[in-house]
Amino acid sequence: MSPFVRKVKTSSGATAVQIVEKIRGQRKILEHIGSAHTESELAALIAVARGKIHAGQQPLDLGLEPEAQVRSGGEAVVRRHSSELLWQTLTSTFNALGFDAVADETFKTLVCARLVEPTSKLDTPRVLDDIGVDAPHLSSIKRALARCVERDYRTVLATACWEHVTAAGGPGAALVLYDLTTLYFEAEKEDGLRKVGMSKERRVDPQITVGLLVARDGFPLDIHVFEGNKAETKTLIPVITAFQQRHQVSDMVVVADAGMLSAANLNALEDAGLSFIVASRTSKAPKELEDHFGRRGNAIDDGEVVELTRPMGQGRDQRDRRVVWHYKWQRAQRDRRTLNAQIDRAQRVADRAEPLKKQRFVKVTGQTVALDEAAVERARQSAGYKGYVTNIDPKIMDGHAVVAAYHDLWKVEQSFRMAKSDLKARPIFHRTRDSIEAHLTIVFAALAIARHLQNCTGMSIKKIVRILRRIHTVVIDVDGHELTARTPLDDDAQAITSVISAGH
Repeated sequence: MSPFVRKVKTSSGATAVQIVEKIRGQRKILEHIGSAHTESELAALIAVARGKIHAGQQPLDLGLEPEAQVRSGGEAVVRRHSSELLWQTLTSTFNALGFDAVADETFKTLVCARLVEPTSKLDTPRVLDDIGVDAPHLSSIKRALARCVERDYRTVLATACWEHVTAAGGPGAALVLYDLTTLYFEAEKEDGLRKVGMSKERRVDPQITVGLLVARDGFPLDIHVFEGNKAETKTLIPVITAFQQRHQVSDMVVVADAGMLSAANLNALEDAGLSFIVASRTSKAPKELEDHFGRRGNAIDDGEVVELTRPMGQGRDQRDRRVVWHYKWQRAQRDRRTLNAQIDRAQRVADRAEPLKKQRFVKVTGQTVALDEAAVERARQSAGYKGYVTNIDPKIMDGHAVVAAYHDLWKVEQSFRMAKSDLKARPIFHRTRDSIEAHLTIVFAALAIARHLQNCTGMSIKKIVRILRRIHTVVIDVDGHELTARTPLDDDAQAITSVISAGH
């Protein structure tokens, strides 16, 4: 049987309006619309219920068409419906983070619309119309993108992000995390920015590289765009230097992965008065640990650390660096499985069962191809270890604290995943450098809002949008009197609004 509207008297004397369906003779309540205390309120709720049924919407989605009409003690006309609660949540968070300093309503609309549904700028009006928000004209959107670059909105946003993380109760910026990712373009030719470079996905398309600096809780602090063929090690210092100059920072720990490890980078960070924790390349493990174990034996407990000193750099630029090697039993098991697979492949090459090619543990001497037993043994000795290079004094931060600080680096990786998947950061509809920069500035602002809401609620931005989007506000005209009806908040929506209100 099709859904129908049911009116029920409550114990308080009000009239509850429900959408009900009969299945095999059993009445099933699909949705409770609300309770009315007057004839006008009752007419409004019935209009909401009947309009929703006629529109064929799913439960909890008041997707009413404007001008839907019904008579029940008077004519009720639905004038407007919107996901007002969702939009208010996003725009109020934009303001709470200090992003309203850009003083550009169209830019704010583009940022918040991207959180609702990441799509092209041309499609943004459709997204806004779906949630009942007035959309800017396409020409206004284009002008906003131009203003974004001309007025350097990114600096304004980065300053607001800095003030947010350093405010009372914020995560602070004593430790910042840096990482790099690539965004590719389906284009045939390179230009000054989009260039073919190293790709972990083994793509040969032109690409750009994006460096992201975040606070310890993953909240973004700065974003930089580089040419697609720029080496990873060449991106760290420009980002950190610009960050230092903007905020006058002189005491900070920079955490980065092994791709940023170079003697020149570490020297530059140290000369700028900064501390660092950078992952050591695993290729260094066998030799360094072999020297250590040769003197002290190789017995070590799960979770323990080995501390060594390594000279890095050449000539006058050479400096001794503290290296912390951390051992985990679970990592050792995983490493050994990988090693066994590599040894099997190397043995097949040595046995001529597979063609000779670059393979770990294969030793070629003249015409002889054999398994490199010494290299295998060194690799087995270092299984389970991960290294970290730092200039922090052990008296200030011991080895275990160094390891713990580095482990926060997953939060910048998570922020990248959010930007690339939830916010679809890849600028596939942009070609010029200015438009790409403007697009990534919008993504940067949206990422900050998403991170803040996630940190406050413990929910992903996708879940927050999904929960709040189904809460509709409807404006109904009953005999010349406007009434506003809203979908009742469920437990999830109530929890989100309560946490965000407390945070703001």
